[in-house]
Amino acid sequence: MNRLITTALLAGVATTSIAATSLPLKEMDGIADRDYWVPGEVNADGKLEAMQAVVGTDAVAFTGSQDRPVQIALIYPSADTSDFWARNYLALTKRLDQLGIQYETTEFASRQIEHSLQATYANQVEQDADLYDYVIFGPSELAIQADNISKLAGSDGFATYIWAFHTPLKYLENQPDAWFDFSSAAGALTMCDYMIGRLGEGVTMAMNRGIPGITDNQRSGDFKACVEEKAGWETAYEHYGEYQREGGFEGTSLIMQAYPEATIIHNANTAMAMGSVEAQVAMGKEKDIFSTGWGGTGLELEAIRKGELDATPMRMGDDVGAATAEAIKADLEGRADELPFVFLGRITVAHDQMSLEEIDALEQEAFRFSGVGALER
Repeated sequence: MNRLITTALLAGVATTSIAATSLPLKEMDGIADRDYWVPGEVNADGKLEAMQAVVGTDAVAFTGSQDRPVQIALIYPSADTSDFWARNYLALTKRLDQLGIQYETTEFASRQIEHSLQATYANQVEQDADLYDYVIFGPSELAIQADNISKLAGSDGFATYIWAFHTPLKYLENQPDAWFDFSSAAGALTMCDYMIGRLGEGVTMAMNRGIPGITDNQRSGDFKACVEEKAGWETAYEHYGEYQREGGFEGTSLIMQAYPEATIIHNANTAMAMGSVEAQVAMGKEKDIFSTGWGGTGLELEAIRKGELDATPMRMGDDVGAATAEAIKADLEGRADELPFVFLGRITVAHDQMSLEEIDALEQEAFRFSGVGALER
């Protein structure tokens, strides 16, 4: 690596890391009751919007030069059913290609329930810090992996970016350089308003929840609180399916047998949604139950087109990977201070009352780098 890139990398690591003592930048409602900050508390005004604008437009080439590729390690649960990880890997690499940045990646894959395996990977990468310039960590669950996030963020050898979470924990000794995600809380409220508008008041539902923690508290808990408060919905049963297809299948089978009054099943991720649909189809009840997913992945959109899934809060999925590529570019160019601490992508609702053309248009925008349709696995 030449002197320009080496200097930029060292400067980037120093300037993007935010000391816990400097946060929050502002205080919002409920801050004293949380062990984490929300994006509005840690993002300087205008930086998120500026980054979203950059990600949504054509790439502007990297202005520096390289004598070797930057080395990127990815530690994430990409062995799971959800194609979020694979798509954002494609978005990351294709945007880097567009930017003209040379890179090499090393992937450390796991399933979302394999917490100890992720810890092993984090230790390995931290010990081999001299091999990497950037580490992208997609935690299996935020609190469970907090020590590993802090350990990686504390390394002087590389910059650390977090995928799929947007709630920096207050108690981390070392904060990572940036967080990249979609707001599960905002998605839950968007979905709440849509569901009430479509299905009305006094509905009974059941839920396939994920793993207890921040993500499920927002995706499931915030949605539940919203529909109960705004429209008097009742929750017959909550099943923790650990974000796995099997959990969605088992939870839905139990719900259909023991809680027939539940006409809606809320699923907290793609894997459980696919398991839920499988269980419904097996019992011939896919037309009797209103089913939701989470994220608008290719598998979910296919299920909506087939009439098996009814609605999902849809992320403009490739935004996370593309934004990470732009963060690497900014870091290499010594502009790390321009980055938001927490980047958020856009979320809308995809549903079965849309025309195929409308769903196609959403999919084209969301997956502009990774490609439309279900990915081959």
